[in-house]
Amino acid sequence: MTHIPPAPEPGPWVEDWLSPARHAVYLDAAGGDPARALALYEWNTALACAVLRDLSHFEIALRNAYARALDATWTGEGHWLDDPASPLRAPLIRVRKGGRGRARRRVDINDKTRGAIDGARRRYGRAAPPGKVIAELSLGVWRYLSTSAHEKTLWVPHLHRAFPPATHRATVDRHIGGLHELRNRAAHWEPLLTVPVGARMRDLLEVTGLLGADLAAYIEHTSQVAPTLARRP
Repeated sequence: MTHIPPAPEPGPWVEDWLSPARHAVYLDAAGGDPARALALYEWNTALACAVLRDLSHFEIALRNAYARALDATWTGEGHWLDDPASPLRAPLIRVRKGGRGRARRRVDINDKTRGAIDGARRRYGRAAPPGKVIAELSLGVWRYLSTSAHEKTLWVPHLHRAFPPATHRATVDRHIGGLHELRNRAAHWEPLLTVPVGARMRDLLEVTGLLGADLAAYIEHTSQVAPTLARRP
């Protein structure tokens, strides 16, 4: 049997590992107890893993639902990933407020989406099937397709078909926006100590239920988020 040495006691090595600023977050939450601070960090890591698992299922469902909706409704000459007239690629100019003392500026809000698609095309080649490119696009791409700026170009003619009739775009966008923020925190192993993870998971189940009731039931049945939340040190 392989001998596993005992874990070292918490000491300066923990701060060197996490950085003083990151360690301080957990130390403050633990009331200055170094052992509990380390336990909280481990718990936070386990919670992030559980959250990312559920979010990965949601992300795949969302992108596939959006792809099916666009496949069913896009009538352009080229594929909606590549056609210059596609609502994911055509310039969509909006005027953004400047900061204090700064003038308003015109912004093409499709610029990042075009860049993401083109980046995937460069990696896989122009002949790569659409599914290969779609799978390469991050949640950040799909998240912004439901914003108010895309209501007339994407939601009304295309993406509303991914959801039941009378689904409100603003509700979907609010939930997806919160889930995108949670994903970014979890993916970068940021503290979730004060994040309303339980509420965000309820949002996830609600919007996933609009995409497919069976998938939402599956995620709820297999999720480890609630048990992990209950084990907080």
